Amino acid sequence: MLMLNIHHIGYLVKKMDAAILTFKNLEYRVIQDTIYDDIRKVDICFLEKDGYCIELVSPVSEDSVVAGLLKKYKNCPYHICYETTDFEKDFEALRSEGFMPIDTLTPAPALSDKEVVFMTHAALGMIELIKSD
Repeated sequence: MLMLNIHHIGYLVKKMDAAILTFKNLEYRVIQDTIYDDIRKVDICFLEKDGYCIELVSPVSEDSVVAGLLKKYKNCPYHICYETTDFEKDFEALRSEGFMPIDTLTPAPALSDKEVVFMTHAALGMIELIKSD
């Protein structure tokens, strides 16, 4: 049985400042100021409302890992992030359910360098898995 907790919803945005302002107008509050992730070449900001956490992700260059997604899908939610305390077990369980890793376990600067991996499933799209302490 998977022991995953939802950590956040990843939301792809073209203009970070405009997105933050719009979410603030919807009564979200910034819980982590914008951080640059030099591994993925994106700016990231976390907001929260009613116990829900949104991660705004904005590419800063054409070779960002999400630049192509932004061109194709525009501003939109694009992944659900799950946190696990038993990474190896849950990772293998997800693989057995058809989720395929699309990168390797890598530190995430916006998550205090906790390691994350992105996976995709033909029926669901992309998820992110955080290796929790």
